[in-house]
Amino acid sequence: MPTLFRFLFICALIVGVIYGTMVALVTFVDPVERDVTIRIPSERVNKTP
Repeated sequence: MPTLFRFLFICALIVGVIYGTMVALVTFVDPVERDVTIRIPSERVNKTP
Protein backbone atom coordinates (compact mmCIF):
# COMPACT_ATOMS: atom_id res chain seq x y z
CA MET A 1 0.00 0.00 0.00
CA PRO A 2 2.83 2.52 0.60
CA THR A 3 3.80 2.29 -3.07
CA LEU A 4 0.27 3.34 -4.06
CA PHE A 5 0.48 6.39 -1.80
CA ARG A 6 3.93 7.21 -3.17
CA PHE A 7 2.64 6.88 -6.75
CA LEU A 8 -0.38 9.09 -6.04
CA PHE A 9 1.83 11.65 -4.28
CA ILE A 10 4.21 11.81 -7.26
CA CYS A 11 1.28 12.15 -9.69
CA ALA A 12 -0.22 14.94 -7.56
CA LEU A 13 3.17 16.65 -7.41
CA ILE A 14 3.56 16.53 -11.20
CA VAL A 15 0.02 17.84 -11.72
CA GLY A 16 0.70 20.63 -9.20
CA VAL A 17 3.89 21.68 -10.99
CA ILE A 18 2.11 21.74 -14.35
CA TYR A 19 -0.81 23.71 -12.89
CA GLY A 20 1.56 26.17 -11.22
CA THR A 21 3.44 26.67 -14.49
CA MET A 22 0.19 27.37 -16.33
CA VAL A 23 -0.89 29.90 -13.68
CA ALA A 24 2.51 31.61 -13.89
CA LEU A 25 2.29 31.81 -17.69
CA VAL A 26 -1.20 33.31 -17.54
CA THR A 27 -0.15 35.80 -14.88
CA PHE A 28 3.22 36.99 -16.17
CA VAL A 29 3.11 36.64 -19.97
CA ASP A 30 1.16 39.20 -21.99
CA PRO A 31 0.24 38.32 -25.56
CA VAL A 32 1.40 40.70 -28.27
CA GLU A 33 -1.37 42.02 -30.49
CA ARG A 34 -0.58 42.50 -34.14
CA ASP A 35 -2.45 42.98 -37.37
CA VAL A 36 -2.80 39.94 -39.59
CA THR A 37 -3.43 40.30 -43.30
CA ILE A 38 -4.34 37.26 -45.36
CA ARG A 39 -4.35 37.67 -49.11
CA ILE A 40 -7.02 35.64 -50.89
CA PRO A 41 -6.62 35.18 -54.65
CA SER A 42 -9.43 36.70 -56.67
CA GLU A 43 -10.07 33.32 -58.32
CA ARG A 44 -11.25 31.95 -54.97
CA VAL A 45 -13.49 34.94 -54.21
CA ASN A 46 -15.10 35.49 -57.61
CA LYS A 47 -15.98 31.97 -58.67
CA THR A 48 -17.80 31.88 -61.96
CA PRO A 49 -20.12 28.92 -62.60
